Amino acid sequence: MKLRHEEFKCFRDGLRINGSLFCPKGEGPFPIAIISHEFMMNRLTTLHYAKWMAKRGYAAFCYDFNGGGSISQSQGKTTKMSVKTEVADLKAVIQFAREQEYTSDARLTLWGCSQGGMVSSLVAAELGTDEVEKLILFYPALSIPDDARKGQMILAKFDPQNVPKILFCGPIILGSQYVTDALELDPYEQINKYRGPVFLVHGDADHIVDHKYSVRAYEEYQKADQAALDVGELHAMPELQFVTIHGAGHMFMNPRDKHKAMKSVNAFLNNLKK
Repeated sequence: MKLRHEEFKCFRDGLRINGSLFCPKGEGPFPIAIISHEFMMNRLTTLHYAKWMAKRGYAAFCYDFNGGGSISQSQGKTTKMSVKTEVADLKAVIQFAREQEYTSDARLTLWGCSQGGMVSSLVAAELGTDEVEKLILFYPALSIPDDARKGQMILAKFDPQNVPKILFCGPIILGSQYVTDALELDPYEQINKYRGPVFLVHGDADHIVDHKYSVRAYEEYQKADQAALDVGELHAMPELQFVTIHGAGHMFMNPRDKHKAMKSVNAFLNNLKK
């Protein structure tokens, strides 16, 4: 399939967000997929996912978070970035995507990786199934609030009772907002409000985000779905899948692991069509 590729920009609170679009050639309307990248990364880690979704008939958008890191092409300072600002970024990209003539705003898939996975799960829960058709989570960083309470986030160490104004985290400098916003979050209490189809995939050798966080996410989604079914809020259990890739680390750096993950996503999407 021949794909159309364009670079785009949109804005959140006056800050420019740079991104890339891939979609089939033609007028559409095409369903939307928005892919959100990991902490300290940029959309280069998600371009192949966007192209893959475009080949399946989606208008697929990937983008750089504002203040996302030293390699981000979007505006914003890393010292002003947090999970909450990235939630706002994603919502700005959703609005932009829905405004395009070639998209179908009734069909939206959110796909998030690591911190982008946590952000995507929070936005899906906020917008609900009326707006988000399905959710795909690669090694979602639901550990962030726990890490903040422990006083250790990636390479930054601090006193959570006395958070410094800046934190040195490898190649980037974070601001206190990153920690204080995380301390306020209870992700499982929030994300399980989403009642649509969810696909989770995580490696059990992940030393950045422990596999157990996705295990719990799966359990929380399942429990909340069952409770909604029991009281009549749902007529059937939504599709919920959790795939463990044995021996895989964070970001599926081994091509074999990434292939397994994509094969599983493909099966999930195909199953939804039945």
